[in-house]
Amino acid sequence: MGLFRRGPKRDGDDVPRDAEFSFFSEGEGARFRGQVREAFAEQGLEVSVYADVVVDSAGRQFGLGNLAAVLHNDERGPRVWPDVIRGHVAMVLRTMDAPSALDTLPPDQIRAQLYPRVIGSDGLDPETFGYARPLAPGLCEVLALDLPESVMMLTDEALEPLGDVPRLRERAMDNLRGLPVEGHETIKDAGGMCFEVVVGDSFYTASRVLVLEALVRQVTGQHITPDGALVALPFRHQVAFHVIRDASVIPTLNGMAAFAASGYADTPGAITPYVYWWRNGTLTQLSDRDEDGDGLRIVVGDEFQDLLERLVTQQRHDDED
Repeated sequence: MGLFRRGPKRDGDDVPRDAEFSFFSEGEGARFRGQVREAFAEQGLEVSVYADVVVDSAGRQFGLGNLAAVLHNDERGPRVWPDVIRGHVAMVLRTMDAPSALDTLPPDQIRAQLYPRVIGSDGLDPETFGYARPLAPGLCEVLALDLPESVMMLTDEALEPLGDVPRLRERAMDNLRGLPVEGHETIKDAGGMCFEVVVGDSFYTASRVLVLEALVRQVTGQHITPDGALVALPFRHQVAFHVIRDASVIPTLNGMAAFAASGYADTPGAITPYVYWWRNGTLTQLSDRDEDGDGLRIVVGDEFQDLLERLVTQQRHDDED
């Protein structure tokens, strides 16, 4: 899985863009939706196709955003789109038509497959997910049931028969800590930037920010300092961190801000394009979009500014010694 990913070269930027998915040209968007319609027809379903969703005769809706992003990021290009779309549609229909896992799995097995999941909170219904835990503006944590072909985010109603939510979350966190590190790379440059990136096929890779202390020990063998760490979770299969020890946090913050924004763009399972200060489990946002929306800016509060000044002063004293 690439760290700084680029989409496959297809139609150039000079070609008119699709109104909903700007990473597609108009022609690519039309081809994509036509192939989605064909894939549903092969499964015996006629669907009405809209810009970002298809609807069958029973009123069931199937969003197109994640599938479009998967195709955009597939380096093999449009030649594989029909097969990828067929596989995705078949999987979605199998999942929807099968009996609910909540009705067929014993409670102990459900708890063994329970994980916390960090997601963007935009569009999350507070009436349905009243237990969702806010992490930072635009970010929240929910509980999810991990299934062979899908991930089921659990509503208040689904959790009710399973027991007390805090205890369920405790079990889910234990399951998260038990996940292996699938891939790890250190990103650094001559200017002092240095951070660790953990990647994996697991839908809970980014959610490991919730157990960052355990992840840092697992990856580096070290502990997080009282000053905390920088973290970024651009999409569900990736989390980056830098333990704050010295003034290298300054170039690293800038590098991670660019990294997070790049990883978030046009990505399936996108979470957030921003960098955060992690301290004792609390996340404070440090990067944001420019006022014109085209670039990035670093935004720090008084507390983080005091930290930076202390580290810079310490670095100066160390250099003088």
